Amino acid sequence: MSIARIRSFAFSGIEAVPIEVQVQISPGLPAFLVVGLPDKAVGEARERVRAALTAMGLALPPRRVLINLAPADLLKEGSHFDLPMALGVLAAMEVLPAEEVIGYAALGELSLDGSLNPVSGVLPAAIGASARELGLICPAEQGGEAAWAGRIEVLASPDLLSLINHFRGTQVLSPPEPGGVAAGVGAPDLAEVKGMETAKRAVEVAAAGGHNLLLIGPPGAGKSMLAARLPGLLPDLTPGEALEVSMIHSVAGMLEGGRLVMRPPYREPHHSASQAALTGGGQRARPGEVSLAHRGVLFLDELPEFPKQALEALRQPMESGRTTVARAMAHVTYPARFQLIAAMNPCRCGYLGDATRECGRAPRCGEDYQNRISGPILDRIDLTIEVTPTSAAELSRAPAGERSEAVAGRVGAARAAQRARYGAAGPTTNAEADGLSLSISAEAKELAERAAEKLRLSPRGHTRILRVARTVADLAGADSIRRQDVAEALAFRHRMPGRSVPRQA
Repeated sequence: MSIARIRSFAFSGIEAVPIEVQVQISPGLPAFLVVGLPDKAVGEARERVRAALTAMGLALPPRRVLINLAPADLLKEGSHFDLPMALGVLAAMEVLPAEEVIGYAALGELSLDGSLNPVSGVLPAAIGASARELGLICPAEQGGEAAWAGRIEVLASPDLLSLINHFRGTQVLSPPEPGGVAAGVGAPDLAEVKGMETAKRAVEVAAAGGHNLLLIGPPGAGKSMLAARLPGLLPDLTPGEALEVSMIHSVAGMLEGGRLVMRPPYREPHHSASQAALTGGGQRARPGEVSLAHRGVLFLDELPEFPKQALEALRQPMESGRTTVARAMAHVTYPARFQLIAAMNPCRCGYLGDATRECGRAPRCGEDYQNRISGPILDRIDLTIEVTPTSAAELSRAPAGERSEAVAGRVGAARAAQRARYGAAGPTTNAEADGLSLSISAEAKELAERAAEKLRLSPRGHTRILRVARTVADLAGADSIRRQDVAEALAFRHRMPGRSVPRQA
């Protein structure tokens, strides 16, 4: 009887959970068994391992082959267990040196010819292996992704035969280089937007403080056009943020070429998206749009058209910066610190307030349409702006607006001031700041308190007013929140057309 061991990982959110793959070959009737709570993809690995060995001219011994994935009470999901199972079998057959294999963690999917296919989660697995002083074996296409883990031995192989030759000393696999940095999606220039100065100011404030923004206006007014230009105003991610965002994309299988994500992600799901698509879930509890937009922008166009259940599921991530997918076997948590940018028409027909174009049900149609957005969701939105259409004469005669580069410079300076204020361990933007930590003048504080009482703002709404005012002050280079900063923040938190300020907490 022979036993071999090799490590691999399961994934709980972006955390790599260590798994020990134990292979035992013992006398008995020929069998190939996999135990340890495998899902269907892991169970099917038996046939892929058998076919890959056959393609190399090897055969399983006519004995009882038992593979245990420990700990046995944790569900094992995914095809990335193919490679460690195959290496464990080869070590138990004494084709590979078992004393060397045990010092590695492995993940990869086997083809029937023995080649290795890319899998999800290589980056967090490499970081987990590095923390445990293990080497990592992965498919050749993902060697650059694994190399970002730092001081770790990475064996990036195109196929199983190359790994056998490497361990037997007849071939040397060169260590891969880090995969580089992903090119960000080019954002259109803000200079192309003519007029709409108030709306552009709201976009600048939202970008500077990471605030949630709601754009309301008739069809064709320019709501989506403004939202598409906001990512171009945001600064690059810090190294820590880039690693965290890249780990989420790696688990989702979206880290192309092993390149780190350095630009804030921009996600714009269709309004037919389900709750699981937005907040995460599905059979394998994959990250949703709120997590894929972590440290970036989540743009929801036609906000009232999203399923109500999906919108209500955004409440907790918008406050806590994380989303938890609950399952009977486990709870999976993903980071979800995103900036919500939403756009909507004022009513179903889109022309509420335009006497020449609105439908016969106005203003009732506007109330019904806007009531699809609950008060608690609106209370979590920092800035609301009405976008009015620009006339044809203004479009043809107005000069080009300020370029995105100039606005991005002011946004970057404001973000730098926030990092200096809160420190490395504190909030990254004003949108995450505690209202008690904001420096405010006496007259500004008095105005904010009187406005909160008159507008019936919730405590959350009052705090968000102060956060926006702090961002306005940062854009002006002021040390504390001034009266005019609070006044501008209040102007951006007006009620929706035809709807009173929500009272929900």
